[in-house]
Amino acid sequence: MFNMLRMDLRRLLRSRGFKVVLLVTAALILMVSLMIAIVSNPETLDDMGAQGAEIDEIDRRMSEEIRSMTQLDLAHETLGGGFLLVIVGIGVTLFVHGDFSSGFIKNTCCAQPRRITYVLSKALAAGVYSGIILLLGALLILLSPYLFGMRPVPSPIPDILQYLFWMWLPHWAFGLMALSLVLLTRSTTGGIILSLVAGGGLTAVLLGTLCGLLRWPPVERYLLASVVKGIYVPQSGVTGTGALLACTAVWAAVYGAGSLLAMEKRDI
Repeated sequence: MFNMLRMDLRRLLRSRGFKVVLLVTAALILMVSLMIAIVSNPETLDDMGAQGAEIDEIDRRMSEEIRSMTQLDLAHETLGGGFLLVIVGIGVTLFVHGDFSSGFIKNTCCAQPRRITYVLSKALAAGVYSGIILLLGALLILLSPYLFGMRPVPSPIPDILQYLFWMWLPHWAFGLMALSLVLLTRSTTGGIILSLVAGGGLTAVLLGTLCGLLRWPPVERYLLASVVKGIYVPQSGVTGTGALLACTAVWAAVYGAGSLLAMEKRDI
């Protein structure tokens, strides 16, 4: 299994698609940082108001709140909405589907007939993939504001490392969701669509609305997008680690079992 994992990681790091995902992630975060810097600059707001733009008290209050944010506040405002979940889901979908589109899966399964070995290798590769994407995104959103003249309040390094670890777990589980869909459908369409819908929080919103109408318990809070959003809340700190671990473990087990069943029930 470890030989297959080394092969997967080598293919991943050398693949053009992975490099494109990294570039897109970096470009989007830099653009977001630039927009935040523009909005948080009171002189820019004054110039916009002088040119006829409607700048009210709410805009100025928001600008002041951004300037008072810590690094972790700013990072979670950018990453906590599910942006990196979408990137991870799409990236894992494209990476795993490459085995089927190129026919490489046949050689792999001939050399290693045990399907569980293939699934475990891909699951671990998804963990590495999500870790790299999350690390890149976090580093850029923590450091790029300084490029645009912002000075967020520094956060303690242990708090940043803790935040990254707890963020990585649900992102890894989300990558396993993409893995299971690719193995089930042998297509990129389902994985990409669900990554956009679920990672962006639309699934949680729709489920929350349904639960409210039917007076059900708020089960939407246990979806991975909701878990990511609630990991760090400036007013109350980091959410319960027990709930986070439980949600991540359950979804990872569900998607892992689904991946294994999809591989066992279909011929390669």
